[in-house]
Amino acid sequence: MNVFALASEKLTATVAAMCADKVLPAALDLSRIAVEAPRDPSHGDVASNLAMVLAKPAGMKPRDLAAAVAERVVDGHEIVSADVAGPGFLNLRLGDHVWWRVLDAVLTEGRHFGDSAMGAGRKVLVEYVSANPTGPLHAAHARGAVVGDALAALLIKAGYEVLKEYYINDAGAQVDTLARSTFLRYREALGETIDAIPEGYYPGAYLRDVGAALAARDGARWRDMPEAEWLAPVRAFAIDHLMAEIRADLAHLGVEMDHFASERQLVESGGVDEAFAALETGGLLYTGVLEPPKGKTPEDWEPRPQTLFRATDFGDDVDRPLKKSDGSWTYFANDIANHLDKYRRGYGDMINIWGADHAGYVKRMKAAVSAVTDGGGVLDIKICQLVHMMDDGKPVRMSKRAGNFVTLRDVIDSVGRDVLRFIMLTRRNDQSMEFDFAKVREQSRDNPVFYVQYAHARAASVLRHAGDMPADPAARVAWLTAADKRHLTAPDELALIKVLAGWPRLIESAAESHEPHRIAFYLGDLAAAFHGLWNRGRDDARLRFIVDDAPELTRARLALVRAAQSVIATGLRLIGVEPVEEM
Repeated sequence: MNVFALASEKLTATVAAMCADKVLPAALDLSRIAVEAPRDPSHGDVASNLAMVLAKPAGMKPRDLAAAVAERVVDGHEIVSADVAGPGFLNLRLGDHVWWRVLDAVLTEGRHFGDSAMGAGRKVLVEYVSANPTGPLHAAHARGAVVGDALAALLIKAGYEVLKEYYINDAGAQVDTLARSTFLRYREALGETIDAIPEGYYPGAYLRDVGAALAARDGARWRDMPEAEWLAPVRAFAIDHLMAEIRADLAHLGVEMDHFASERQLVESGGVDEAFAALETGGLLYTGVLEPPKGKTPEDWEPRPQTLFRATDFGDDVDRPLKKSDGSWTYFANDIANHLDKYRRGYGDMINIWGADHAGYVKRMKAAVSAVTDGGGVLDIKICQLVHMMDDGKPVRMSKRAGNFVTLRDVIDSVGRDVLRFIMLTRRNDQSMEFDFAKVREQSRDNPVFYVQYAHARAASVLRHAGDMPADPAARVAWLTAADKRHLTAPDELALIKVLAGWPRLIESAAESHEPHRIAFYLGDLAAAFHGLWNRGRDDARLRFIVDDAPELTRARLALVRAAQSVIATGLRLIGVEPVEEM
């Protein structure tokens, strides 16, 4: 049950009746009417901009229109009052029985409460992580992995058809460097003494494992061959080995991709040529000379003719080169081909989760998608800002195996998957964050994951101590749903139900804005409401959830406890965190 949808239906029905009675002009466009929670709960339960958007076509002042609608929409049952605020906002209060119906909906729908048909099965491709296969995932990759995974789950709950994709950057100079670095470690595994790692090579000790694995498989087969013969097979071996590790690390984090797309495969199959041809056919390519980049003096800049994409026609700051001076494709050209491939696979809606180092590529990539799909493709890019790894306020030491960074596996093994996933959603993705190992292990209200998990565990404890409640799950739902909710009239009880009622709207708004962190924020608010109700019972025995001499009151309160526990569990699982029964 969605109380905002209920209020919207009541308002649109009222306006339709006023049109039929010729109080308002016929055929008003009601599509822009919005119903939201008011910023200040004291103003009402729901607020609408109805009068603000209809005043001009209705030929009325907003406040006058709002007053006219307010007089008609109140039915004393579902809508018990309506007030006009500010320039014409309409604030509505709902009857208590509406909130009791919400409670029944939570109980009967269980984990499906909040499911939405908003997406209507529309296909969305979410690309995330997509780390270069040149080493293990590091701690910063956790943020993009969690944001992408939670966003995919959120979109599915909102009714979209979602594909979770990892784009393997297995073409270009970085994987050739990987092959050469691996070959060095391969020779080391065969007994050669390796002194200093050459400049530009990957120095991490993790490549010793890759080199040793190659030596174990192939022996000395490649050792004396020229680079032209061993480069491709060693490169393929190293990529496969490291991608297997990356897959294992993602699984350890609870991330399972639907599809792994290969950049090299795309290039070799002619995908870049096709994207180039599509842009050329559209008259979007030309040969020109770029201006010197910012910060370069003229003597440092060497102008040369290049094949340029008219990115400025689509909102970018400058036009962008697609070919290097040696005639090979730029990374940008490959990225255009990647997104054209997504579009041709049926994914007109695309979402990329990128790290902070890619922020400068947002405009050009959006311009390219608009151009190459002739406006049919829509790309949203979420930039995940830096994560600073700390321990009791001090920077965390580097991983010995990785050489210069903390690995994702290190963090999971230290604090656990659930803690890592939740904490990564306690800030907006576009804000930098500190991940302090000491703080995330604290069992206090200041630790958001503990605070939410503790609310779920407390609810589970209450339900375990409820002797009259049926053990069978289906019978329990029926027993709780049949409770007389008229006992739930205390302000704190109704306040908790109102937070629960906001879950369906939260799902839709978070999915619409592509902001999964809103789930973690909501769970914090829900936990606070539940803990507040619990604390009332500590001060006054009559306010406890279980009151020995009041079985019907207890039954109603147990229904509220179970509903809160259910939504907390649903929210936690949606972001990949397993709720706990005891702490």
